[in-house]
Amino acid sequence: MADTAENLVNVEIMGKRYQVPSGITLIQAMWHVGHEITRGIGCLGGVCGACSTYYRTSGSYELKTGLACQLLVEEGISFSLLQSFPVQKPIYNMAEIADPKKALFQYFPEAALCRNCNACTAACPQEIDVRTGIWKAAFGDFKGAAELFLPCVMCNLCVPVCIAEISSNQVGLFSRRVQGIFFEPQAPDLIARTNEITAGKFDAEWEQIAALSKEELKTYSVL
Repeated sequence: MADTAENLVNVEIMGKRYQVPSGITLIQAMWHVGHEITRGIGCLGGVCGACSTYYRTSGSYELKTGLACQLLVEEGISFSLLQSFPVQKPIYNMAEIADPKKALFQYFPEAALCRNCNACTAACPQEIDVRTGIWKAAFGDFKGAAELFLPCVMCNLCVPVCIAEISSNQVGLFSRRVQGIFFEPQAPDLIARTNEITAGKFDAEWEQIAALSKEELKTYSVL
């Protein structure tokens, strides 16, 4: 159906004004006006967190956050995709950690500086109680923190709003790893299969698959 004045809305994308069809997502609006997006496109289903977005709606002073694949355009909306944000990503080996709580403050010392402002929770498009998750991790309740951070899509929107400069999503990821490795019962079948893979039991099969052409891969079956 052709665009008409009745089904177009005025939007501002990355500081420039356009008219786009109503009822489409912010990502679709960018495509509609010709933006060639090289970063910020992922699953388009609200799962990967790639399309982190700042936006304001018409007549509101409030700067909001969300995922561009989940938000719909509306008259007067102004938005920009969040560029790659420098997030604290320490390198650690879970196998070398003896005391998870001590390791938390070793790799994320800023986690002890939470000011309880709750800006991180307000910024989260998944409606995670981020502040409580940080406090739970800081007090060693990794189970509680892991459960809270389970819906996290690593969009990074909690990071730039934190006055203590805590990379909350990374603390959440650390908590989930700690809970899974140190405190959850291990699946014996999974451990056995992992050991088989490490020992090279399936190397020959992988080499056989890697040698196949694209056309052969289309018809390949393990059955």
